[in-house]
Amino acid sequence: MLNIIILAAGLGKRMQSDLPKVLHPIAGRPMLAHVLDNARCLNPDRIIVVVGHGADRVQTMFAGQDLHFALQQPQQGTGHAVMQALPLVLEGDAQDACLVLYGDVPLVQGDTLARLLQARQTGLALLTETLADPSGYGRIVRDDAGQILRIVEHKDASAAQQAICEVNTGILAAPTQALRQWLGRINNQNAQGEYYLTDIVGLAVEDQIAVHHTQPSAAWETLGVNSRAQQAQLERIWQAEQARRQLDLGVTLADPARFDLRGTLHCARDVWIDVGCLFEGEVRLGEGVRIGPHCVLRDVTIGAGTHVEAFSHLQEARVAEDARIGPYARLRPGADIGAQAHVGNFVEIKKTQLGAGSKANHLSYLGDAIIGKRVNIGAGTITCNYDGVNKFQTVIEDEVFIGSDTQLVAPVRVGRGATIGAGTTLTHDAPEHTLTLSRAPQTTRQGWRHPTKRS
Repeated sequence: MLNIIILAAGLGKRMQSDLPKVLHPIAGRPMLAHVLDNARCLNPDRIIVVVGHGADRVQTMFAGQDLHFALQQPQQGTGHAVMQALPLVLEGDAQDACLVLYGDVPLVQGDTLARLLQARQTGLALLTETLADPSGYGRIVRDDAGQILRIVEHKDASAAQQAICEVNTGILAAPTQALRQWLGRINNQNAQGEYYLTDIVGLAVEDQIAVHHTQPSAAWETLGVNSRAQQAQLERIWQAEQARRQLDLGVTLADPARFDLRGTLHCARDVWIDVGCLFEGEVRLGEGVRIGPHCVLRDVTIGAGTHVEAFSHLQEARVAEDARIGPYARLRPGADIGAQAHVGNFVEIKKTQLGAGSKANHLSYLGDAIIGKRVNIGAGTITCNYDGVNKFQTVIEDEVFIGSDTQLVAPVRVGRGATIGAGTTLTHDAPEHTLTLSRAPQTTRQGWRHPTKRS
């Protein structure tokens, strides 16, 4: 039986924020959410989150999930934190294990944690790291045979111990029954006056229980966040890693250093992404899709062969194959763009179907509309879908030509093959295969002179 205990009670003074530290984001998601994702990769029997500072906000953020919460108040060290979780730990037999993680160490990967559990066998296993500069970390003290004896915190270490470069990351896996017993034996007689979880290592050695170790696949996995600077550093490290993974999958990134992913990106073959693009939520890009510079895509599906040009914003939208979007286009929630359709510069579309082969190339707003195939939307066209209280629908059937500067006052229908003259304000249905227009007759005044400035 596997219990995972996540320590998430810290105040995070250096963050200079009222927001609990574990709720600060990396790649657009709370740090704790990343830890939970990697924890769930192990299929644990129970996940226990130890909360303290901002406990209500943390519990509210993750309400309704497969979690149990323990309160640590006041915070008296990592050992004290794990003690608060023990009443919630499931226990069956001697093979049961507890894995201890940290809510402000968000990027430790599932495969590293799986190797840690495997290294444990039936004893205790530590995730250690070898650093060129180990300042601030607890040191791994070994005997002459290389066996781990104990962990000494930096502030309690002698000069010789401070020269050790192998450090404790804090992440460990322990037999559940032994962990209960060890935590009952630790004390707070140290420089910090706290109960150190690391003291259980010496107790395991004393009890002749084997202490094993493994190291992470990448050094960045065990980096923690205690300040805004560290948060920014970890953000860039993680974005670089995500870019590397996309490159390994065959995606072309014009500049991997200018790529940001705050969600999940699924790319088919031969996708090309220019600089400065941001992907949020779940984004799916079909084969041969090209995304121009400085675009934002959030919860979007893009069909094969479609090009999204520079500075376009797409949210909760669907675009079919071989379409052209942008530059400077905005697709809002509910936009559904058909195959080979064009949405041009400064066109905004919301809750609207734009049929295959249709075009809205310039300066238009299309909201709450159903637009058929091969429709031309002239520059400056808008659907007047809102009366200040209610929304109404506009229907434009296939092969309609809408002249420039047209206002379609919904609810209204334009029949198949109709033409709407430029400058029309359409307030009634337009019959199919007809010309409909509403504009004042053009007049010319002979002898009219342009006003001149008075002297």
